[in-house]
Amino acid sequence: MTSRPAGAPAAEPAIGTRTLVFALVREDGTVDAGELYAVAESLGMTDQQVRLCLKRLAAEGRFTREGRGRKAVLRAAADPAGAIAPDAEYVRHAYLQDEGLAPWDGTWHLFAFAIPEASRQARDSLRDTLLHLGAAPLQGGLYASANAIGDIVEAHARGLGVLPSLTRLTSRDLRVGDEDAPERLAALLWPLREVADRHEALAALAADRLARLTGPDRPTETERLAYAVELAASFTAAMEPDPLLPPELLPQPWAGTRARALAARCWTALAADGTGGKHGGLRLFRLYDGAFPAS
Repeated sequence: MTSRPAGAPAAEPAIGTRTLVFALVREDGTVDAGELYAVAESLGMTDQQVRLCLKRLAAEGRFTREGRGRKAVLRAAADPAGAIAPDAEYVRHAYLQDEGLAPWDGTWHLFAFAIPEASRQARDSLRDTLLHLGAAPLQGGLYASANAIGDIVEAHARGLGVLPSLTRLTSRDLRVGDEDAPERLAALLWPLREVADRHEALAALAADRLARLTGPDRPTETERLAYAVELAASFTAAMEPDPLLPPELLPQPWAGTRARALAARCWTALAADGTGGKHGGLRLFRLYDGAFPAS
C-alpha cells in the first residue's frame, strides 16, 4: 500500500484554475479554450482568472497556445497528469479495505529516527514521508502505522542517505499512557473526526451529482465536465489526509466507505454517458478509470 495521512461537514474544496486546466487536457495533450472557459464559468470562475492562469502556465513553459480567446487551442509542453492523477495503488487498497479484503493482522509498525540538525532537510523529508503514508507521531522521532509501510519508508530513507538513522520494529502490544485498546488508540492518534468530515463532504457531493446524472433532466456536456472536475477534487481532498486505517480500528459505519462507494458510482455514470462528446478523450477519465472500481 502507498498512502497519506468537529462540527459541520467540510465545505466542497475550492478548485483552482490551474487544476481545472490540467483536468481538461485531452489524450492528445490539448485543451480546448472554449470548453475551458465554459466549464470555468459553471464552477464560478471568471474569465479574468482563467486568462491570468493561462498566462502563468505559458510563462512557466507548461503550455503553448494556438489562436486567441475561446477559439484557442492550448498544447501541453509536458505531461501535466501528475497534478491531477490519483495514487491508483492507494485508492485500490482503500476499496479492498471497504470490501473486507484487507483485514488487519493486529500488528503496529513503528519507526524511530534521530537525525542531526546538519541533515535537517533529510530529517524533514523523512518525517513528511511518514505523515504522507498515514503514520502518526507518538513522540519526538517516533511514529506508528497500522499498515505495512516499512519497505517504502526504508527506500526513502536510503535515498536520503539517512538509512543508518532509521529504526524499524513491529509490535502487537502498543500502549500510549494507560491506553492499549487498538480502536481507542486509533481515535487518540489520528484525527478521525476531521477525516470523516471530509468524506461526508465527498459523499454529499457525489450523491448530489449522481442524482443529477441519473435524473430526468440530462445535464449538458459542460455540466458533466464540471461534475467530473468537482468529483476528482473532492475525492482528492478526502483521500489525501486519510491514513487508511484498517476497518477494525475505525468507528462503524465508517464515512469513508460510503463516500468511496458513492464516488465510484458517480464516476461510472460520468464515464458512461454515451453522448459522444469531447470529454471521452480527457486524460482525467483514463486516470480515474484506473483507480475507481467498476460498480
